[in-house]
Amino acid sequence: QLQLVESGGGWVHPGGSLRLSCAASGFTLDYYAIGWFRQAPGKEREWVSCISGSDDRRDYEDSVKGRFTISRDNAKNTVYLQMNSLKPEDTAVYYCAGYYSGTYAASMDINEYDYWGQGTQVTVSS
Repeated sequence: QLQLVESGGGWVHPGGSLRLSCAASGFTLDYYAIGWFRQAPGKEREWVSCISGSDDRRDYEDSVKGRFTISRDNAKNTVYLQMNSLKPEDTAVYYCAGYYSGTYAASMDINEYDYWGQGTQVTVSS
């Protein structure tokens, strides 16, 4: 089974940066789509970004475009989410998730993902 562990969360002032890591074990990420999701208090879990397992195609939710960057290091079997220019509305628990996608592009549909990390808290405030 694919296992995912997030790290890198914390507290920052508005405008600050954090880099989240999603380390995978059990399988390599070559054919797994990886997504980042977040859930703020009182809100549903929402899609933030995703990366394809085979061709590195990347997609972003509109509110994070230009600020967040998703990347993958196959040698380390790890996916990263670099978050810059953070805003208070980015405050949430961030989760990485995966599913076997073969050669197809990653999905933004939360229902496609069946492997989940434990989450890491990101807090942006003054």
